[in-house]
Amino acid sequence: MVQNHHHRGGGSYYKRTSSSTANFFSKKPSFLSITLYIILLFAFSIFIFLVKTSINILDVDNGTDGQRTVFTEHSQSQSQSQSELESLEIPDEQLWDPPFSYGLHPCVKPTSKYRAAQGSDHYITVKSNGGLNQMRTGIADMVAVAHIMNATLVIPQLDKRSFWKDSSTFSDMFDEAQFIKTLRGDLRIAKELPKELESVPRARKHFTSWSGVGYYEEMTQLFKEYQVIHVAKSDSRLANNDLPLDIQRLRCRALYYALRFSPPIEILGEKLVERLRSRGGRYIALHLRYEKDMLSFTGCTYGLTDAESKELTIMRENTNHWKVKKINSTEQRIGGYCPLTPKEVGIFLQALGYPPSTIIYIAAGEIYGGNAHLSELMYRFPNLVFKETLATKEELKAFANHASQTAALDYLISVESDVFIPSHSGNMARAVEGHRRFLGHRKTITPDRRGLVELFDKLKSGKLREGPSFSQRVQQIHENWQGGPRKRKGPLPGIKGRARFRTEESFYENPYPECICSSKAA
Repeated sequence: MVQNHHHRGGGSYYKRTSSSTANFFSKKPSFLSITLYIILLFAFSIFIFLVKTSINILDVDNGTDGQRTVFTEHSQSQSQSQSELESLEIPDEQLWDPPFSYGLHPCVKPTSKYRAAQGSDHYITVKSNGGLNQMRTGIADMVAVAHIMNATLVIPQLDKRSFWKDSSTFSDMFDEAQFIKTLRGDLRIAKELPKELESVPRARKHFTSWSGVGYYEEMTQLFKEYQVIHVAKSDSRLANNDLPLDIQRLRCRALYYALRFSPPIEILGEKLVERLRSRGGRYIALHLRYEKDMLSFTGCTYGLTDAESKELTIMRENTNHWKVKKINSTEQRIGGYCPLTPKEVGIFLQALGYPPSTIIYIAAGEIYGGNAHLSELMYRFPNLVFKETLATKEELKAFANHASQTAALDYLISVESDVFIPSHSGNMARAVEGHRRFLGHRKTITPDRRGLVELFDKLKSGKLREGPSFSQRVQQIHENWQGGPRKRKGPLPGIKGRARFRTEESFYENPYPECICSSKAA
């Protein structure tokens, strides 16, 4: 205000001076008069300069121009960074619109050569292993395996001994009638073994991971001696690539159509999505994999206290089926193998251009350390929503002590979100991404954790600061990490033998091209 006032005064002053000058020179002034006039002009110029300088100093001291002092990378304030980022104008379509999908759509119909399995008197029983999504994809694999082996599949048993120790049965988790009905054109499915076969000897088999059709055709030799084959583990029983088109499409029919969640889960999931929409229309589903088991398994302790790090180490040492006990946390993080911390997620989302008002649904179990670790994310994005705040206590009561069922709610809400962002590439993240690709390449932003760690460390050391240039760098490295159409990635170069299969992109993470196509056949 002071500065504007002086500009207005200065303008009127120059008008008056201009008029006086004309009168002065019209009277043939003397040399002395001219000298005095020049001295007066010089003195006035110095006065104006001093006034304007003092105003600018005042403005800088009060922070009115957004540059309180010359910025050093060691002396920035978080609030200032936030205001700078808020001023960035990112188009809405860049934040929320799905990538262009080129007219691609789901295609799961079998070819004209496809024939359903008869099953006859040969049966396969399955004990699914792992968490929710590991079991789901494993069951889809076993549907295909039973078809290849021309066997009747008995409804699988679910894992009750994993980290979550969920006692849910198949019918608690999935719509059993839907499962049987949807796949009746593919193979026979029995709810249980015939009574007369319950006590007969079974061939207990741990099928080799990532096997092809030829392997399972050989396994049919077991039926010469046994009527029942029991499969101890269901996850990753089939190869990702080089399988017949009809087998790949059967896997998709099994996962995306047959394995529908049970009605109570589906109904509540739909209600929660509607409630999220009523809060603001659009929302991000953030799979914040900052849970105790994940941090312990990966050995990632960055940002944790010494006591927390020790607790996770003890847990890893005492978990027998976790083979790796000694882990260098720093190397893990630099290599991009650690889940982003809540603070890092907040910086990441802000750099992408999402405003503080964005509604973010936290799709996760209990966050390790609770609010102590969530506070940095909540500071930047106050509208965090959890199952416990979205659903009533009465609604969640039926799901108490059933972690797989609550994880199914997270899955449904994540699939339906406008944007899905996983902080780590686990089974849930891969399954949701694949489902969203199948449904039309819905926007899925996968953080480049390795690249981000480099930027985060530069922020911490003062070599970078949050602001427009940092935001631009984050956006550039994630330009092609938005879930757009691309063919599934093969094995990493230089790796030979069966180890190469482990490096392939999961079929369920990206079922393109077999189950996603541009043809008219659905």
